[in-house]
Amino acid sequence: MQNSSSTEKFSQEMNKHFQPQEVEREIYAEWEKSGTFQADSSSPHPAFSMVIPPPNVTGVLHLGHAWNHTLQDILARYHRMRGKDVLWLPGTDHAGIATQTRVEKMLMQENGQSRHDIGRTAFVEKVWEWKDKYGSAITEQIRRLGDSVDWSRERFTMDEGLSQAVRTVFVELYQKGLIYRGNRIINWCSRCGTALSDIEVEHIELPGKLYHIRYPLKDGSGEVVIATTRPETFFADVAVAVHPNDERYSSLIGKTVILPLSGREIPILADPIVDREYGTGCVKITPAHDPNDFEVGLRHQLPQLQCIGSDGKLNELAMEFAGRNALEARQDVVDVLRKQGYLLHVTDIVHAVGHCSRCSTVVDPLLSLQWFVRMQNLADPALQFVHRGELQFVPARFEKVFVHWLENVKDWCISRQLWWGHRIPAWYCDDCGGTTVQLEDATCCGHCKSTHIHQDEDVLDTWFSSALWPFSTLGWPDTDTPDYQKYYPTSVLVTAYDIIFFWVARMVFMGLEFTGQMPFQTVVLHGLIRDSEGRKMSKSLGNGVDPIEIIEQYGADTLRFCLATGTSPGNDQRFSMEKIEGSRNFMNKLWNAARFVRMNLSDSFQARTIEWDKLDIADRWILHRLAKANKSAQRLLEEFEFGEAARVLYDFAWDDFCDWYIEMAKISLYGESIVDKERVQTVLYEVLQQLLQMLHPFIPFITEEIWSYLPQRNGQLLVASDWPQIQQAWIDDTCDTLMGSIQEAIRSVRNIRSERNIPPSREISLLIRPLSVEAMERFQQGQYYIQKLCHASQLENKMDIEPPSQAIALAVSGAEIFIPLAGLIDLAAEKNRLEQEKRRWQQEIERIDKKFSNPNFLARAPQEVVEAEKIKREDYEARLSAVEERLRAVAAMEQ
Repeated sequence: MQNSSSTEKFSQEMNKHFQPQEVEREIYAEWEKSGTFQADSSSPHPAFSMVIPPPNVTGVLHLGHAWNHTLQDILARYHRMRGKDVLWLPGTDHAGIATQTRVEKMLMQENGQSRHDIGRTAFVEKVWEWKDKYGSAITEQIRRLGDSVDWSRERFTMDEGLSQAVRTVFVELYQKGLIYRGNRIINWCSRCGTALSDIEVEHIELPGKLYHIRYPLKDGSGEVVIATTRPETFFADVAVAVHPNDERYSSLIGKTVILPLSGREIPILADPIVDREYGTGCVKITPAHDPNDFEVGLRHQLPQLQCIGSDGKLNELAMEFAGRNALEARQDVVDVLRKQGYLLHVTDIVHAVGHCSRCSTVVDPLLSLQWFVRMQNLADPALQFVHRGELQFVPARFEKVFVHWLENVKDWCISRQLWWGHRIPAWYCDDCGGTTVQLEDATCCGHCKSTHIHQDEDVLDTWFSSALWPFSTLGWPDTDTPDYQKYYPTSVLVTAYDIIFFWVARMVFMGLEFTGQMPFQTVVLHGLIRDSEGRKMSKSLGNGVDPIEIIEQYGADTLRFCLATGTSPGNDQRFSMEKIEGSRNFMNKLWNAARFVRMNLSDSFQARTIEWDKLDIADRWILHRLAKANKSAQRLLEEFEFGEAARVLYDFAWDDFCDWYIEMAKISLYGESIVDKERVQTVLYEVLQQLLQMLHPFIPFITEEIWSYLPQRNGQLLVASDWPQIQQAWIDDTCDTLMGSIQEAIRSVRNIRSERNIPPSREISLLIRPLSVEAMERFQQGQYYIQKLCHASQLENKMDIEPPSQAIALAVSGAEIFIPLAGLIDLAAEKNRLEQEKRRWQQEIERIDKKFSNPNFLARAPQEVVEAEKIKREDYEARLSAVEERLRAVAAMEQ
């Protein structure tokens, strides 16, 4: 792939600082133009395929999206560089209730109209207009993140082809008896006027009350006391339940109680669902308003009375409270129960209350006529595949979570009382009452042929269409398409663990039911983004972070690398601006290193073949570390250890390359030997080139920009280059050990210079006394670097060295190092400085001791303050001891 801009850049000087805001959009446009992101189903290369978890078309990407997309892009770019034919398919979800709510709000704000004012057809047209106008915002944000997706295959869950797949699945499941219509308990939002999926319900811990109400026995022999958080629903009670093994109530089973206020008679029955430890051990059974009670009602064939309607108001069953909002009427119901002697007492509690995630209305469990999928028949095959190991979870612990859900699955409510979404393909006959379900729009009743029919008003749950995403996006139900044949099943799904049930499970059982295969081989799960204190990010806490704002200020690479390095499979990640700053510092470090290398390569530079036997110890060491980093990064990426892979490359780039090898390279670059200079230039070029290739999946923009400045690129884009091969011949553990000794010696001497305030410009003498012949030979190979990097005027390396009396002794691995101090420091000035430092620490210790001798301080100060002062005193004592030791050393030198 040719990059015209890169051919212009490699002869230019790199800017002093990397400016992501100036180049990222240009670079992404160049990538798109090159066609590198496009998969080729006719390619002989093996496939690697992923589908993007489709973000809602309603708005902006949040930090969780940025994390998820970063991990996917790392995989896509890595496998593309490894020679795979990569398909990373992008797209968006129509997001039924979320989008409808957004457009309804817009209509009301702009025209003061509701959807009912303009009608269904006009409203749906408005939603499509809104989607076309604002939906492109999400795709622009995906580009800003740097996602290397195949835009030529972009999909939307309500595209014509995907809509056909949705209808096909609905009709086939209905014909198999796996979809049915019936009355069951569902989550209901009275504000939005629709059933909700579990994921659309946000459970919030709130203070509440537990009301203890007495229900008199019909025979007058006593009463039972039930405890409930929802006394307004007792009008629809049909029974009282106790645990079969609860001896307190065993004699009451089969008797009848009188329902307060209404006077209705209801039975006392036994059911194991009752928790004997909660409340009184007696519970009211209200099948139409509680999912557990609904199941009890089915087991005991109880009636299903309903006292709250779809509008959230009490109905005529609630007598004088009819027509009032159920929540608002709760206190009045309680007051009447108290007045008539039925309310015994009230307990304060904290409990989770379900709220609609779109409008924050408290959700009602409600008995409603809806469409459902029979889940057991679909869950069983999925369980068998998982047990056979045909679906891998990373981390593996989530397999148990997945299996547990499948083993306890309940029927899935798939109908929504909305206007935006896939319309349910069911038509009802006004004459015979029959239901017709078919692929094409019905023109007459399938039973009596009457033309007096009407289509179901409801649409399907958004998760119904997204459950088909891995195969509907590849052309299914047509399985002969090149894309379906090559890229299905997909290779990997990367998503957050919080939708393992809502999306992952549904894709699995739909994939098995309609393709006979798992839709993906591996599910990689990451956690949730939290703030620096571990709190969930939310609007109410004001701790949310807009990833686009981070990109605008710091660049996409800084955000990506921060998120990547914070990744541990399956675990949440704490986000902080300090981590962003650290990531930005790494970008600067890499840019400065590349700029140094580029400044030391001529425009006509030609890389030479690296001849191992002509390299010195530093060259062999950095190439060894490069090969090891490559090997580790590949292994970790294959194991989906994104954070560890990023840290391996970070450590190599920052520590090995920048802090050590570049410093060592300067000695040859600025020396007089042309041969040494050319040798080091070749190694620098090779290491930087491979480092950019390995870092590219993580930080694609800055690596591509640096790449464009390198000579010999001939316009080839980094994104289209291959991952560097691991050079086994470069792996030399003996060399690594040898360099470790040299680095230890250099660090030790530098530390002493810092402690003794010996300026870098002041040269010193070094004496190395090896403890063995092997150690002597080891230090001989690196003594040139030790001398230069320690600013030593001379260095001796002998086993029989006799150090001078005035010398600092350092113990390092395999040797002793002596630094003669004669004439090196002004003993009088050093003694004076140390005396001042000694007095400082003595005064700090005395200050703390005065606090501790003050009874008021010990009595009133918080324990953490006292502990902090103790820690400070220990630190000051250690500092004082070190100063006194240095004073004794100075005194010895004066003698």
